[in-house]
Amino acid sequence: MSAALARGAAFALLWLLLAGANAADLPAAIPAIILATWASLRLLPPGPSRPSTTGIARLALRFPMQSLVAGIDVVRRVFDPGLPIRPGFVSYRPLQPEGTARDGFCSWVSLLPGTLPMGAQPDGTLLIHCLDTNQPIAAQLAAEEERYISAFGRADA
Repeated sequence: MSAALARGAAFALLWLLLAGANAADLPAAIPAIILATWASLRLLPPGPSRPSTTGIARLALRFPMQSLVAGIDVVRRVFDPGLPIRPGFVSYRPLQPEGTARDGFCSWVSLLPGTLPMGAQPDGTLLIHCLDTNQPIAAQLAAEEERYISAFGRADA
């Protein structure tokens, strides 16, 4: 029940931020908030982990600079013949079990230039496509997963 109230309050706040506080909007706002809360609970049921506002803020603040630096590195590697490009695949065993937590982590990693999760192997490892297989991709992914877990919590297997 507390998850439904928290999500409903978040959707109500989102409505207020986007549409403003206008009493004439209540006939549309109330059903929209109720349906959004219901869909949210159906699609992502509450779990044992609790998101950390501080951790999410750290991820959000870190992302633009990291993305810019990684994007510049990708461009340099593509256009400078002296810099190596050794595309290939790297296996990475994530801490998160299969499910929404791992899917969220894979979505997060796919936003970072130079790495793209391609799927899971039968043994649970992820297959990651990268631009330079000589880079410490697995170590970088482990650090990113720790940041992701500090933001969204660890899912139990």
